[in-house]
Amino acid sequence: MPTTGSRPPEAMLAADLKADVQRFATELGFAECRVAPALPAAHRELYEKWLADGCHGDMAWLARDPARRSDPRLVQDGARSVIVLAMNYHQGESAIAAAAGFRIARYAWNDDYHDLIERKLRALDDFLIGHGGIQRRYVDTGPVLERDFASAAGLGWNGKSTMQIHRRLGTWFFLAELITTLDLPADEPGRDLCGRCTRCLDACPTAAITAPRRLDARRCLSYLTIENKGPIPVEFRHALGDRLYGCDDCLTACPWNRFAQVSHEATFQAREAVFHQPLRDFLSLTDEAFRALFAKSPIKRIKRPAFLRNVCVVLGNTGTAADLPALGLAARDEHPLIAEHALWAVREIRSRLEVSLQRVEVCGADHRHTPPCKGV
Repeated sequence: MPTTGSRPPEAMLAADLKADVQRFATELGFAECRVAPALPAAHRELYEKWLADGCHGDMAWLARDPARRSDPRLVQDGARSVIVLAMNYHQGESAIAAAAGFRIARYAWNDDYHDLIERKLRALDDFLIGHGGIQRRYVDTGPVLERDFASAAGLGWNGKSTMQIHRRLGTWFFLAELITTLDLPADEPGRDLCGRCTRCLDACPTAAITAPRRLDARRCLSYLTIENKGPIPVEFRHALGDRLYGCDDCLTACPWNRFAQVSHEATFQAREAVFHQPLRDFLSLTDEAFRALFAKSPIKRIKRPAFLRNVCVVLGNTGTAADLPALGLAARDEHPLIAEHALWAVREIRSRLEVSLQRVEVCGADHRHTPPCKGV
């Protein structure tokens, strides 16, 4: 009979198994592995309100069966635990990415994280099967309110940007889950350490973070350049600036990133073949060339028309007269999404050129015998 304060044998076995899972996760390259009980998500009512307000935009899959998304026991019969894992993708400052004339969200600098993490999850799944567990595994692809379970497992906290924040990883990590029938000891929940900070809200170019921990996807540049398959609303095109795919502004602004560690996973390093491309050269990509350039990249999933739509808007914001011939050809593209955004970009560049010419003419008239004005 166990002495007072000691754990029963089954609890000791569960604790040992959890420790083995965590060791194996570390060997596989995960930065952290923690456990939450398989109970309904803490913020399921807020999620349902968010859906009711239409803040998910055209992402219809998010509204399918929200009860199932909120309760892991409806996803996996007999679920007892949710194993939550973090994969660090931070690459620090990349000279290759910095030298490009455009920005791509860090998570998409190279290969698709879904493929990499899925292989590692499969290995963990096999390990748990060997110990009698039945699992469902997800990498940002299944009906799981993953940030709620990450917080419940003590893997950081849900920040005011709605992004998960970790004390050692900052904001630069992916989440993955294994919903298992194994009853593993749960970790202590995470604490909200955002305090009074509002840097992420202040940094958002389109005020898409409408309140702490509430994001309106319809205003978010990541949504508009990735999930949105139609035109980018004119009201947000200037705000896009040089962002070609996604937006990291609310992540970059987080002060917890001063503790972020550089990932050892080479898969996430900036892909030179992409970042060395002059922006206007993307407009000449055929479907075949687009698929080849972005093979294994998450960018490939949005397909050529949406990608070239983004290229046109960035050129409209940053381009010069040298970009007009390529845009002129794109304006005659058979796909209306590309053609419309190319025409918009041409008008934007020409408008800037006319303003510059007018300033030169005014300065030349007013200062014929003096040095050029500073506006030239």
